[in-house]
Amino acid sequence: MLLSLELYVMLVLANGAPVVAARILGERWDQPVDGNRLWSDRRPVLGSSKTWRGLVSGCLACALFSLVTGLGFLFGALFGFLGLLGDMISSFVKRRMGLQSSARALGLDQIPEAVLPMILAIFWLPVGWGSALLVVVLFTLSNILLSPLLHQLGIRDRPH
Repeated sequence: MLLSLELYVMLVLANGAPVVAARILGERWDQPVDGNRLWSDRRPVLGSSKTWRGLVSGCLACALFSLVTGLGFLFGALFGFLGLLGDMISSFVKRRMGLQSSARALGLDQIPEAVLPMILAIFWLPVGWGSALLVVVLFTLSNILLSPLLHQLGIRDRPH
């Protein structure tokens, strides 16, 4: 159960560290991962909210937490990267659907960024599929339910 909690915290860190880094660093290192390129549909590949600053901060936050908890720096860095890769995949799909980065897409905004790192955890750690699914569901529900509160508190720019 402790391991599942640690993995949940890492998902929150991968998701939240980019937001905190943006607040602290402002416009520094906010270059978009997609280089502001457009896809063949003339829409952004990912959008300007997916930055190198966010990718590095999310990976680093997970790596440091993972190191402190004994799971290892490399595992944490990969876990964070996969979480953020899932988030970028969601953004890519949302752009193809014509949705803006601020548009809410229940499930699509949460599940890929939780599933990809949890697959890594299943193969790297003693985590079963059931525990992994529980963490994904917990992360998805807490993200959906708590994001509006974080917006009201001024922590998030958007309510989702």
